[in-house]
Amino acid sequence: MNICIVGLGAIGGLLAGRMGQRLPPGSVRLSALARGATLTAVQSNGLLLEDAAGVHSVQIHASDNAVALGQQDLVILAVKGPALAAVLPALRVLVGPQTQLLTAMNGVPWWFFDGLAGAYQGLTLNSVDPGGAVRAALPSAQVIGAVVHLSSTSPAPGRVRHGQGNALILGRATGAQDAALQAVADLLRASGFDITVSECIQREVWFKLWGNMTMNPVSALTGATLDRMLGDPLVRGFCSAVMLEAQAIGAAIGVPVAGDPEARHAVTHKLGAVRTSMLQDLQASRPLEIDALVGAVQEIGCHLKLATPHTDALLGLVRLMARERGLYSAAA
Repeated sequence: MNICIVGLGAIGGLLAGRMGQRLPPGSVRLSALARGATLTAVQSNGLLLEDAAGVHSVQIHASDNAVALGQQDLVILAVKGPALAAVLPALRVLVGPQTQLLTAMNGVPWWFFDGLAGAYQGLTLNSVDPGGAVRAALPSAQVIGAVVHLSSTSPAPGRVRHGQGNALILGRATGAQDAALQAVADLLRASGFDITVSECIQREVWFKLWGNMTMNPVSALTGATLDRMLGDPLVRGFCSAVMLEAQAIGAAIGVPVAGDPEARHAVTHKLGAVRTSMLQDLQASRPLEIDALVGAVQEIGCHLKLATPHTDALLGLVRLMARERGLYSAAA
């Protein structure tokens, strides 16, 4: 099986490292589309994977030339939302008619409404896919969505460090389960991940979003860790108000979230003094992933004609802050 990882950051690097380390030799041909310092590091030293057992060098064929890599059997897309437009030309080369595309990305993806029944089935979200360009290039029928429930960091180019958790939830963007989905699930299970296959991956996407659509941007606005944000009653209450708006939207589109914000806050608070990924991006002067986490929710609310005043305020504040620092360029 020819497998290419696009995005050798914290998550993409962990997936690549685990597959290269644990799958039987010769069972897959593993490659990665990379550039800059990451490309140089992987070509020189292999991909360095840190885990509880130590540091492992995993050999991966890395290139910045998609044409040289060619069409793949499986492409794993693990870039952040702001980078999607830049890698789309390469994905058009790597993804052929039979290629499976596994998306391991945060927030609401471009294919979100392609597998949901109802009045908004097939809705294009301009916040994440202006004009439907991504959907046109990457058919949703070939997409397998992945919801990541683990932590990993990339302390240096070409180096990844596994933190906590080991779970991945997979599901077809269009809802159907088939042999190709099961084959990818088996592959990742053999790579050491705890795999669950969902009949409605959109529900899993929305549940994860329900928590991180507040923690990420609020941390970027305040510079605070999870414990500090949730320890402030006013900030905690504001986050709850945003979550209630997202909960109402989820119920309206068929992905209801059970429970209440306070219960979710209690779980998050136990993680302690954690810096969110958006705060880390801000501190490293990397583009912020605002549209997929907050902008898409606000846009869906507009389509539904549901008032989202707290989500609107959060989006406006974090977007303006990022623009002032040169870390946000509107997709739409």
